[in-house]
Amino acid sequence: MTIGFASRAAVSTCALCTTGLLALAPAAADTGTDPAPRATAAPASLLYRHGTHVRPRPGAPDVPDDLSARSWLVADADADTGAVLAAHDAHRRLPPASTLKTLFALTLLPALPAGIRHRVGEDELKGIGPGSSLVGVSEDRTYRVSDLWNGVFLNSGNDAVRVLAALAGGWRATAERMQAEARALGARDTRVTSPDGYDAPGQVSSAYDLAVFGRAGLRNREFARYCARVSARFPGRHGGSYGIRNTNRLLTGADGVEPYRGLIGVKNGYTSRAGHTLVAAARRNGRTLVATVMNPREGGGHAVYEEARSLLDWGFEAAGRVDPVGSLDALRPRPPAGPETEPAAAPAARPAGRPGRPASWTIAGAALLGGSGVALYLRIKWGPVPRTRPL
Repeated sequence: MTIGFASRAAVSTCALCTTGLLALAPAAADTGTDPAPRATAAPASLLYRHGTHVRPRPGAPDVPDDLSARSWLVADADADTGAVLAAHDAHRRLPPASTLKTLFALTLLPALPAGIRHRVGEDELKGIGPGSSLVGVSEDRTYRVSDLWNGVFLNSGNDAVRVLAALAGGWRATAERMQAEARALGARDTRVTSPDGYDAPGQVSSAYDLAVFGRAGLRNREFARYCARVSARFPGRHGGSYGIRNTNRLLTGADGVEPYRGLIGVKNGYTSRAGHTLVAAARRNGRTLVATVMNPREGGGHAVYEEARSLLDWGFEAAGRVDPVGSLDALRPRPPAGPETEPAAAPAARPAGRPGRPASWTIAGAALLGGSGVALYLRIKWGPVPRTRPL
């Protein structure tokens, strides 16, 4: 069916529709749907691109050119955005070795109070991979959970990991919980099959994900305390105790590695497949940085520490003089929008007595008011509109 209008009616129609829309315009403004201007930021996909990424401002220092790691990243651990200052192949999936214990601790620390005492059974120590680092956990010996955590953080003890995982529901259940924790943190490169970080088929992480774990760990008081601890006493097999020392040489200064000023953790690792890996965090002048280094290909066993040192030095000098190339929060799932998650409107944003309406209601109301005005005008001006039969 086709309806035709005279030109004068068409002009009047436009005027009435416009009047209707203008009448409802304040209500549309009340919905607060106008997009806010966005600050300039790096594309979300930038860190997925191959190569080194940095966005220097005039006068910023150059990124160290002697880095041989297959993947690395340095980020601001304090900022709400978790700004990534520079990175190289940040999302490249590589074996993480014992740096994966950062995720293990993030997952289980809240579930296992430090004061619990547990007598270790024989079955709990089965399945430890050959060549694993051990702290010396013995069956039929009672340990506090805090002792076992010292074994995990300081000695990277896979035997301590086995016992803690058994307390938390078992090896497979722990791997599943770690996987869920990684997703909740926005760490999408990580695949967990062996919670201790031992080389296992399909087990990978990335410099980005490990930095996410390190940053999240520093916000947990227990995690931060354990990862910064230089030495502790561990219960002996037949009574008494013996000293254990953190294997993070950048923290302790062992084996000729100069300790890094301001270092506060986090975790080092090594396997034959992963090579040397390290998550390191340091605090200076009120700023905290986290750096990840995965598998340096030059410089021997100490290269992972020296390359992390270079990245941290550069990060402290460059902070505030480079634009972020990404964020450690970029992939974290956002809560669904709802009344409890949306910020309250400012009091002046909506006049009293006029509750907000969805934009769709506003549009429908405008159309209805405009249409009613058109019909009324035509009826008065031209009389009833004749119907036209379909062709």
